[in-house]
Amino acid sequence: MLNFKALLFDLDGTLLDTAPDFINVVNMQLSRHGRQPIDDDKIRYTVTDGSVGLIQRAFDIDPDEPQFASLREEFLDLYFANIANHTALFDGLQEVLNNCVKHQIPWGIATNKPWKYTEALLNQLGLLDQSATTICPDHVAHPKPDPESLFLACSELSVRPQECIFVGDHLRDIQAGRNAGMRTIAAGWGYIEDSQNTSNWQADWIVEKSTELNSLLFT
Repeated sequence: MLNFKALLFDLDGTLLDTAPDFINVVNMQLSRHGRQPIDDDKIRYTVTDGSVGLIQRAFDIDPDEPQFASLREEFLDLYFANIANHTALFDGLQEVLNNCVKHQIPWGIATNKPWKYTEALLNQLGLLDQSATTICPDHVAHPKPDPESLFLACSELSVRPQECIFVGDHLRDIQAGRNAGMRTIAAGWGYIEDSQNTSNWQADWIVEKSTELNSLLFT
């Protein structure tokens, strides 16, 4: 197995498949406003851009337009109320978490998802207490790709960045990990648009399927 003392994950599109709930909420909101649903993939690949990107994509509206703030507030309320109806760990990742426990390797999360939603989601899935550290933008001055959240996670885990592996499905995750001095894994199973080439991200490894991560880490 690889030599590492801690494992960190990005959240949406890496550890958890949250897209089904985002798809449900976006189309629920569109229906409220008399609009037709949009293609699932258009929503899936915009999850990484957060609520701002999702509202822009769904309503074809710029953030500086008067209606934007109220639409975003409505969306966030709907998402919070439906945050874990369909979300689940990606296939194979429970095995990874189980092996972390078996080998006494702490695992945690470094995400750009605000704490309010991260806490509620992890709590409903029974993962909040299992995660040895959960770092959100609320906890740092500079979110990813700045390495601050990863440094804080390492501090809480009492490991050096060089002893940690960070897994993420966005270029900013890999940049944050590299900036922190960590080894990185590009999660090819995540919410990556076809225009993105993960081989250009300079990750230490690229894993295309979530079911293949355990083999890389533990065999």
